[in-house]
Amino acid sequence: MGYIRLDPNTVTPQREVQRDGPVKSHKPHQGPFFMFVAFCLIVFVGIIALTVFFIAVQGEEEIKVPDVLGKDVTTALLELQEKELYPRIQLRYSQSSSDKGLILEQSPSPGATVKAGSHRLQLVVSQGVIINKVEDYRGRHVDEVRVELQMLFTSTSKTLLSLKEPFMYEYASQAPGTILQQHPEPGTDITGPLTLEFVVSRGTEQNMIRIPTLVGLPLNAALEEISRLGLNFDFSLRQVRGNELGETVVSQDPPAQSVAAANTRVSLTVTVPPVLGNEEVFALFTYTIPRNPYPLPVQLESLLPSGERRSLLTVAYLGGTFTVPYRLPVGSVLILSMLNREIHRESVVSQVPALVEDSFLNQW
Repeated sequence: MGYIRLDPNTVTPQREVQRDGPVKSHKPHQGPFFMFVAFCLIVFVGIIALTVFFIAVQGEEEIKVPDVLGKDVTTALLELQEKELYPRIQLRYSQSSSDKGLILEQSPSPGATVKAGSHRLQLVVSQGVIINKVEDYRGRHVDEVRVELQMLFTSTSKTLLSLKEPFMYEYASQAPGTILQQHPEPGTDITGPLTLEFVVSRGTEQNMIRIPTLVGLPLNAALEEISRLGLNFDFSLRQVRGNELGETVVSQDPPAQSVAAANTRVSLTVTVPPVLGNEEVFALFTYTIPRNPYPLPVQLESLLPSGERRSLLTVAYLGGTFTVPYRLPVGSVLILSMLNREIHRESVVSQVPALVEDSFLNQW
């Protein structure tokens, strides 16, 4: 049997087997490598997040708002759509029928810089005029029409229809204040501000009434009768005589049950009460109201020191000297109004009423 001779210098020695425990691994340590990879991933994700954030912050492209004022709403919407601007539209009445469908206002203003696709523009579009034709006002009371027109244009900056005053009056069978004729004619197109001219009824020239019996009535009852009938009147005061009662009508002219023209002034004499309370005044309120072409609603009120407000007389009055007896405590205030507008006030003092304010309106 032959033998192979091995050169100890060329033979790799075998690993010695450890019999008393597990074999120990000699692989290199990999912890720092994994930490480096994780750090790179975190940096990479952070860069992506920052990029997305700045893109979101930067948003859409900034553009200038175009000028669409005065343009037709369809044309304006197409122009804004091309620039990715989406408006909110508000409708409003304007002063001319020719404005209907046109842009009256815009916000933001032309030339402002906004972001396309995200900014909402506000557009105000004209609906035209509230009314586009002159109505037929004939047969209606002129005061009713005046109030109606005032309410119609309270929300607009310019009045389309105004009344030319003073009106023209003529005697007619219609009730006083009734509109008989108008210019412009009913159905006239309203393309801009117009002034209405009315011919108004003054009533019948010889309208006759029967004068009521007022003698013997207490002052308050006489005032109620005057208010109910709408009489023109004059009051005067005098002291009681004999068995007469205070605060009572003791004479009238024309006499009771006589027939007179509707605008006849009835003169009434009232007695002064012989006894008054402490700090109480019985006197005659006097104020001159300009003559009206027909009776207008007039009211005299008292504002007591306690703050209570009382109506002394409400009557349709033609104008002239307005006299009303009153019994009130000192410190009260008398308030005269016409057509629900205060025209005069004065305070009640121990002897003569002192004028504190006169707000007479020019139109009366």
